[in-house]
Amino acid sequence: MNLEKWKTQIVRGTLEYCILLMLNQKPRYGYELLQELSRYPIIASTESTVYPLLRRLQKEQYLQSAWQDSAEGLPPRKYYSLTPQGSEYLTALDDQWKSLLSAISDLKGEKNQ
Repeated sequence: MNLEKWKTQIVRGTLEYCILLMLNQKPRYGYELLQELSRYPIIASTESTVYPLLRRLQKEQYLQSAWQDSAEGLPPRKYYSLTPQGSEYLTALDDQWKSLLSAISDLKGEKNQ
């Protein structure tokens, strides 16, 4: 049984959706996203995964970023937020996610209420 390989595929397929969900709540900086993801072992990720994803989403115009000074006197942080196009993309992903969950529930023999 190769559960780790399966878990890696799940994370790869859902990480983008998870990041967009978090940014829909409020703007966040990269390390803050990593900390939030680490609360959930199934989707915990590394800098080498998250930062390239943030750059790609920004290049695709789903995200925008702005530097903000840190209140603690630390160096400025780059905060990411959804663009209007990113909000539309998140809505489309939500629809796909609901369809996926519905299909899995059906396959498991669970009744949707």
